[in-house]
Amino acid sequence: MPLAEFGYSDVTLPESLAESQFSDTLAVLMEISDDSLLKPFRQMAGQAAPGVDLGGWYHYDPNYDWHTQDSGFAPACTFGQWVSALARAYAITGRAEIRDRVARLNRLYAQTICGDFYDKNRFPAYTYDKLVLGLMDSRRLAGDPDALTILEQTTKTALPYLPAHAVDRELEWRPGRDQSFRWDESYTCPENLFLAYQQGAGERYRDLAIRFLDDQTFFDPLARGENVLAGKHAYSYVNSLSSAMQAYLTLGSEKHLRAARNGFEMLMAQSFATGGWGPDELLRAPGSNDVFDSLSKTHNSFETPCGSYAHFKLTRYLLRVTRDSRYGDSMERVMYNTVLGAKPMQSDGHAFYYSDYNFEGRRVYSNHGWPCCSGTLPQVAADYRINAYFRDDEGVYVNLFLPSILRWRQGSSRLSLKQTGGYPLEESIRIEVRASAPELLSLNLRIPEWSQDASVRINGKREAKPVQAGRFHTIRRNWKDGDYVELELPIKLRLEPFDAAHPQTVAALRGPLVLFPLTHAKPRITRKALLESRRISSQLWQCSTDGTAVKLTPFVAVGDSPYTTYVETKDA
Repeated sequence: MPLAEFGYSDVTLPESLAESQFSDTLAVLMEISDDSLLKPFRQMAGQAAPGVDLGGWYHYDPNYDWHTQDSGFAPACTFGQWVSALARAYAITGRAEIRDRVARLNRLYAQTICGDFYDKNRFPAYTYDKLVLGLMDSRRLAGDPDALTILEQTTKTALPYLPAHAVDRELEWRPGRDQSFRWDESYTCPENLFLAYQQGAGERYRDLAIRFLDDQTFFDPLARGENVLAGKHAYSYVNSLSSAMQAYLTLGSEKHLRAARNGFEMLMAQSFATGGWGPDELLRAPGSNDVFDSLSKTHNSFETPCGSYAHFKLTRYLLRVTRDSRYGDSMERVMYNTVLGAKPMQSDGHAFYYSDYNFEGRRVYSNHGWPCCSGTLPQVAADYRINAYFRDDEGVYVNLFLPSILRWRQGSSRLSLKQTGGYPLEESIRIEVRASAPELLSLNLRIPEWSQDASVRINGKREAKPVQAGRFHTIRRNWKDGDYVELELPIKLRLEPFDAAHPQTVAALRGPLVLFPLTHAKPRITRKALLESRRISSQLWQCSTDGTAVKLTPFVAVGDSPYTTYVETKDA
């Protein structure tokens, strides 16, 4: 059986970057008025639409021209994601005002459901997909008793305006509409339709999910090992791999599991050292120089909140099914080097969209107002909790090392794990056990593939069992109240070449962290100098090149300084 997720309320995060990101995004969502959130729905339904117009992508403009305008690009597209994020926030906090708002927004939305919304919408499948997710999270996490009824009304209204099957991006399926109407993403719908079926919405949702599986042009060749990623829209096609995983979990389809696993491996072959991928939102042909060329040709390297959301979901599914720790390694790398360093979402619609891996990079807000990444960032921020730990009948898997407290029941015992330490800046992780009664269970610790000479101590005594990198290390014993585990992950600076064709272009890494040189221009540093970088403060390292000091820091500490991700070294 796949590993199970814990609930959102089972994991508590103390004050940290992850917790701040969650509280900041929640505050922004709670400040937006109901009328502003409903405005484009009401306008497109021909109803009175009071309240402040949010503008940006969320705005509705019947005369929108995609050639010259940004505001009005995707009206109401993030509503379902925001409702989903609020439902997750209620599950985390238990705050009644959040639960009540979720239910109220769903009822207000239900009053606007009409075919005109989908007919006028550039992205009917994309928007429907997000509404399905918002309604199902409302039911599952916030207990909205009307969610299924509203889902039925939404589905009945939307279906006449959706394609007959999955249509690849850029292909025409709505005759007489301009090119921007081809950018819909029907191929991402199956994941949430399968989830609706699993939550009791009815067999039609399983059948709809099967209808929208992108088998012929995507999943079938991936399952055969054929790399068909080149030219695909990066975020949405990686996101669709989660639909393949749900096809496996719901239907038992081994073909779709192979497609997801193969697709992930192909994605890793064209990823940056940060774990990000898809420069200019496009996946690239294997063996090409496209990704390397992006280091000097674009500043739009990785669609950060959206890409991280897709990446976390996919690696979470794959880890649960395979118990392969490499997927946890990949999740950790993306978390620390991309989305945790995103600039905070602003109440005026400014959002962090792209990470910049150019040789002359900067961390800046997008010019778009309320873009797609303003929908996924609140979901990402809530999901750190469900990414950190998993369980089976035997015990717990510790996937992410971050200060946190997990509480759950195992057998007849109430247990908790309290995780402390300064990782990934420091090497030590301490896990304290609290138990209402002694309990036999397995504690499985992810040992990163980069780690060497890791060690484990139980109640101060070093464990004799060897600790192997790239696996989960299992400790099975009768755990008593007050037991503790100390995990040591020795961290050394290392260099990762961009790829085999560009061995001189390297990124400096320390554990899961990429260290970004803070520089205005592309530096040339020797490999020896990089490897001898010395730590001068908590999050700052320094190396010397031609007598000039260059500082390096993790992405979360870059701030507004110019930086580069990669360095062209001067020696072999």
